[in-house]
Amino acid sequence: MTEPCATDFDDWLVAAFARTGGFTMLIVLVEIGETTVTPLRSSYVHVIGDETRWLDMTALFAHAGADWDGAAFFQADQSGLVPDSLARQRLASLTRHLETDRSIINRGEFFDTRGLRLKLEEIAPH
Repeated sequence: MTEPCATDFDDWLVAAFARTGGFTMLIVLVEIGETTVTPLRSSYVHVIGDETRWLDMTALFAHAGADWDGAAFFQADQSGLVPDSLARQRLASLTRHLETDRSIINRGEFFDTRGLRLKLEEIAPH
């Protein structure tokens, strides 16, 4: 029996799995500054069940070698799982685009270190 959802991430993962029956998830760990968001590390995983919880993810992130403040998740393809070669291509493309346009993070699912949903907001120029 699946444990109850405790975070926004948990809710999202369960719903995404129910919708797709499995999907490839692109992950970007970020540092959040006062007025900046900086990509630190990225990877991908194939989600083949809905049992993974935020604590499981943060245990994986502990081995990333980076002090992160947030994590953005994207489906590699809306139709579900993709081969590793395509996941690597899409992750490389995503990270290249994030270097020039951080607002792309809002197209995915963005969470803080507690697994609570975040959203980037543009700062008005002075």
